[in-house]
Amino acid sequence: MGELIESLCAGLPHDAVLTDPDVTASYAHDMASFCAAGTPAAVVLPRTVEQVQHVLRTATRLRVPVVPQGARTGLSGAANAGEGCVVLSLLRMDRILEINPVDRIAVVEPGVVNAVLSREVAERGLYYPPDPSSWEECTIGGNIGTASGGLCCVKYGVTAEYVLGLDVVLADGRLLSTGRRTAKGVAGYDLTRLFVGSEGTLGVVVRATLALRPKPPEQLALAAEFPSAEAACDAVCRIMEAGHAPALLELMDRTTLRAVNSLTRMGLPETTEALLLAAFDAPDPGPELAAVGELCAAAGASGVVPAESAAESELLLSARRTALVALERVKGVTMIDDVCVPRSQLGAMLDGTAAIAEKHQLTIGVCAHAGDGNTHPTVCFDASDEDESRRARVSFDEIMALGLELGGTITGEHGVGVLKKEWLARELGPVGLETQRQIKEVFDPLGLLNPGKLF
Repeated sequence: MGELIESLCAGLPHDAVLTDPDVTASYAHDMASFCAAGTPAAVVLPRTVEQVQHVLRTATRLRVPVVPQGARTGLSGAANAGEGCVVLSLLRMDRILEINPVDRIAVVEPGVVNAVLSREVAERGLYYPPDPSSWEECTIGGNIGTASGGLCCVKYGVTAEYVLGLDVVLADGRLLSTGRRTAKGVAGYDLTRLFVGSEGTLGVVVRATLALRPKPPEQLALAAEFPSAEAACDAVCRIMEAGHAPALLELMDRTTLRAVNSLTRMGLPETTEALLLAAFDAPDPGPELAAVGELCAAAGASGVVPAESAAESELLLSARRTALVALERVKGVTMIDDVCVPRSQLGAMLDGTAAIAEKHQLTIGVCAHAGDGNTHPTVCFDASDEDESRRARVSFDEIMALGLELGGTITGEHGVGVLKKEWLARELGPVGLETQRQIKEVFDPLGLLNPGKLF
């Protein structure tokens, strides 16, 4: 321990190495606090690429595991510390290095907060689409590590589609540059995509070149109430089949609506079984909103209410962004699933989740990026109740099994971390899992980077 701390301090500022147990304990886990976490030997907060290289070289020489972290807003335990590890917090590497409106790119350090970047580029008439619900806190590095999505994915896609190039410090301290700044480029293997979603197990991202888009008009939304989740999902299918391209298409079930109302006092309708939010950012969204309203009515909506202004639209979207926080208040602890299914199976996914909740006598709220088929069944439970905790875990697993049965995946945007390791093996199969392990060994032969995550 003494040699580790001494070696780290030799290449870092005095305030960049934290060893006080009360302080380091606060870096032990992300938002999945129920997942296992160890006690870090130290937390380091570098400001430069060279300092990150020093940390990795030191860790390799002394054979100490390293766990990269961003803002720790993740929901799968991917940023949880291992026993005796070095936690590598990248929060101080928070500079926007370049915004280029001609090339439509931004070059940023990993600690830049998503919302900060989004607002900065918006001032220049540009748009960075990925917008996770935690966008006011989460960092670009964390978004890259977990291949984050967000509310606008249905039209604009996920983080992976906006990462053009990366600078990555490898386990032995070497600096690897991947990708490009150009609009096109197919030279060699796509290593950039390999790092996106790798959850810090292959290298530490220290710089990212991101694609930007022209800033779209402000969104206008509508809210449609449905007497059942099945009817709401039918509306989603009708909207997509008709060729509409909403900027977002989000769903909240009755449990979620009640939780949001309890937290925010927004007055959302609690008598409906499902609320569907659709928004468009076209120059004239009126015709699209009217057409989608008609499709919702045809699917059985009991009410369709279009927002009259961008401000009203933003209020509706803020309700959706609050959903996961609100559900956590129901029982104190949540297990948030992240199952994505084909859109055509969305109704079956929600109905199956409701049956699982009834079977185990649990409160499970569902909000979803409905346009993507990406559901977030959220199991609410009392962690101090041993039997309820057991039932929560069983229900969580049954929801993932249901997703795979419907042709889906165990995670659409939250990642695997420690929470879903067993299920990753089931989804990939033995050959797929072995191939992924072989890739890990190429980049991290000593197994020091975020060990125990993914597999």
